[in-house]
Amino acid sequence: MTTETPTAPATAPAHHRDEPAGAPQAPEDHEGPAPEPEAPAPPRFILYLQGAEYGQTLRRLTLWVHNVLLPVYGREVTSTAPWCSRWWEHHEAVAQLHALWLAWGELTGPDGGHTGPAAWHRDFLGPVMATLRDPQGPFAGCKPGGHRAKEAPPVDARDPFGPRPGVA
Repeated sequence: MTTETPTAPATAPAHHRDEPAGAPQAPEDHEGPAPEPEAPAPPRFILYLQGAEYGQTLRRLTLWVHNVLLPVYGREVTSTAPWCSRWWEHHEAVAQLHALWLAWGELTGPDGGHTGPAAWHRDFLGPVMATLRDPQGPFAGCKPGGHRAKEAPPVDARDPFGPRPGVA
């Protein structure tokens, strides 16, 4: 037994409405072309995000890194080319990889043109991976299966450009 889902009646043509035939109709408001829908805002760089927005963006980045970048471009880990299995705990790596992912989306998508992927490889993939995998880079202290947080350089607590102490 089949049941049909009721549908809303379609709008009747003008000559079937409850108005006399030949009655004047309200002019349609046409003041030019319909406004084009707004383009979605470009993605914001991950270092500007916080909370849930940061978490969602990091999740999408992680999916790309683990399912595209590393299976295709992840080379063997050595002492001269380190990689950290917990790369997301290195802020520099997150920033570099997010920038690489944004460039990937722009240059390998439908608007990237025929040379977009080649430009992505040349201008983005090589330099970013070389920076990340440099022996002095963000993963310098990490070994396969072992994460070590990188110590940030010390910064004087005093703000050299702020007001002098005791001056209002």
